[in-house]
Parts: sequence; C-alpha cells; structure tokens
Amino acid sequence: MKISTKGRYAVRVMLDLALHDTGECIKVREIAERQNISEKYLEQIISVLNRAGCVKSVRGARGGYRIAKNPEEYTVGMILRLTEGSLAPVACLDEKADECRMCDICETLGVWKELYAAINQVVDNVTIADLVKRHKERNGAITRGKNY
Repeated sequence: MKISTKGRYAVRVMLDLALHDTGECIKVREIAERQNISEKYLEQIISVLNRAGCVKSVRGARGGYRIAKNPEEYTVGMILRLTEGSLAPVACLDEKADECRMCDICETLGVWKELYAAINQVVDNVTIADLVKRHKERNGAITRGKNY
C-alpha cells in the first residue's frame, strides 16, 4: 500500500498550518513555498480539507487559511482517509466491499486484517499536535548541533 502525494501533502499542510498558527490567515502561496508544493495542486488539497471542516478559509486581501480546530483534534488517519479513502490494504476489507465468496476459506485474510489493524493503530494514534512536537524537537536538536 502506498499513500499518494495528495495524502502526504494533506498531512504536511495541516502540520504547516498548525506550526504557523498565529490567528492570522495563511496564504496558499506561503504554504506552497514552505512545503515545496505547486500552488495549483495545493489548492486542490486545501479544497478537500476545507470541505471537511479541517481548515477555515477567509476571502479577500487578508484572506487565506487557518487550521479549524486544535491540532490535538486531528489524527493522521483522519486526514489520510479524507484524501485516500479507505486505508485497507486489500479490497475485501473495504467498508463498502461486498463480502468475498472466498472469505470463509481464505488463508491470507487474517494477515490482511492484522496489517489493516496495524496501519490504523499507527495513523489513528498520531495527531497533528504530535507532529508539531516532533518538528520542534527535531529542529531544536538540529540547531543545537545534534542531528538525530
């Protein structure tokens, strides 16, 4: 399973908005420059986040985007599901999938269920606030001459 650029960038956008949250709106151009993402592609991603209520948009000269809630309220899993849909590693585990006729005798289904549970365990237990903390710790370590 691979997470698309759309999913990865959406998480990075939410992190960027959290890191630069001063109460003022942030322009797409600024986020695009910091994250090295094209403005056009970033606008598509922000549109998804905006429709889901993850970001607030303000129009006008002083407009832009802000994170809608506290970073603790967003998990990486929430953001990825908005952009990726299901994170199930196989189609038969998708919520909308019809039950496979091989389900009762499939020897591999248990493996896929364990993998899916592990994926969900990770992405649903890392918040944007956790990423902010990691970012600050890493950048603090780098500025002190440590790189770990």
